[in-house]
Amino acid sequence: MNQPNIIEKQSDINMHEIRGNDHLLMILPMVKKFTQLDGLPLIDILQARMERRGVKLEELKKTPLSSDLDQGALVTWIMLDPQLPAFEQHTAMRKAIQSLMAEHPQSITIAVSGTSEQRRLAAETAIYCTLANSALLPVRKKKDERKPLQKITVHGHLSDNTYRNQQAQAAGNTLSRELTMLPANELTPALYRERIRKLAKEENWKCEEFDLKKLRKIGAGAFVAVAQGSEVADAAIVHLSHRHPDARQTVALVGKGICFDTGGHNLKPARYMHGMHEDMNGSAVAIGLLLAASKARLPVNLDVWLAIAQNHISPKAYKQNDVVTALNGTTIEIIHTDAEGRMVLADTLTLASRAKPDYMIDFATLTGSMDTALGSRYSGIFSNREKLLKAALKAGHISGERVNAFPLDADYEEDLDSQIADIKQCTLEGEADHILAARFLMRFIENDTPWLHMDLSASNCKGGLGAVASDVTGFGVGWGIALLASHSGKL
Repeated sequence: MNQPNIIEKQSDINMHEIRGNDHLLMILPMVKKFTQLDGLPLIDILQARMERRGVKLEELKKTPLSSDLDQGALVTWIMLDPQLPAFEQHTAMRKAIQSLMAEHPQSITIAVSGTSEQRRLAAETAIYCTLANSALLPVRKKKDERKPLQKITVHGHLSDNTYRNQQAQAAGNTLSRELTMLPANELTPALYRERIRKLAKEENWKCEEFDLKKLRKIGAGAFVAVAQGSEVADAAIVHLSHRHPDARQTVALVGKGICFDTGGHNLKPARYMHGMHEDMNGSAVAIGLLLAASKARLPVNLDVWLAIAQNHISPKAYKQNDVVTALNGTTIEIIHTDAEGRMVLADTLTLASRAKPDYMIDFATLTGSMDTALGSRYSGIFSNREKLLKAALKAGHISGERVNAFPLDADYEEDLDSQIADIKQCTLEGEADHILAARFLMRFIENDTPWLHMDLSASNCKGGLGAVASDVTGFGVGWGIALLASHSGKL
């Protein structure tokens, strides 16, 4: 995955360095008066443009302003307010970057000013947003004339490690979005597994695959029930592992990887089946987070478990009123075949928890009710540990990928009581299905493993979200990096 070359210059930019084909991002420190910006390049031009348009200086905190210069260069100004939440900072920076990227430049120059801390924050935020939004995501048009961004030049700040963390996070986010956006015929379970094997070899991760033959042998009946509807037996649970020599913790990441979801016998109508190639987004987030953590060299061991299958309709497909036995021996009464995500995750969570990680996180585009509850600007979280839940909320604030916690009280599970099995898969009423799904998943976690579940309602947000301009957001990678980097205590 190629990224633009980053060139750092301690010196501030000056007018003599600006050429006609330049694309400039000028990031101003938070001030209240123009006089506090005296001496900065192009400030007189900015002031004249703002006076002509009736724009106040404080408006630059949320709405960037762009202008062509006499020699033909395009400049965008933005004021970064460190007091604003990270989400608002990222949103403003993304808009500023979009105004430049719309012209598909080969290079972008970023100039930061202010105190050393203001310059650091501005440079890191701008680099991440530029990298995330310059990636050439999959399109299948006859003519694709896009050219990748080749160079980013930063004036006014030198990083300790050439923005390694920002490059790592952008790489992980981009990988997550790229995988999610691929058409379903280009990412069948077999093709997905092939890509994962190739990536594992490139990144020096260990890779183990539990194919259907092996899963049947060990009794993973919940996963097999979903996978058996496919004509090609290419579904599998894939286990990737990464080890760091200084790690103090081992964390398991679990991802739902339904490459296409028809709904099975409870067939989705066209309106709701459209876009179901994105139902593997949870697995893409888990892989993206693994890539980002590896490249950032976070001192943590990671085990990633990916539940890769398709939910097809066929004579072999599982049906309502079937009873299947999961890997941990729990019997499940099937109520609705479109609740397949919790089925494949059930056995995958059991495998992950049997490895006894310090804690584990699962990512899944799991329920429509979470989207109803939150829309597409937040994702919902659940946990069996209050301390982990608080750490997750803090990570959302730090990363700008916002999460909201939901209850997980035991009495909700009464709705999943079955007369013929240990538990119902879901209910037909659908009330509070995001909570019931989380209670269902809890039944398959062994060894009292600390666990957090993210229902990815923010996986796709029209017009972009936070730092990311594409509808597919890669939500969860930035949040996960913030959590892994900040949380190492005992749960």
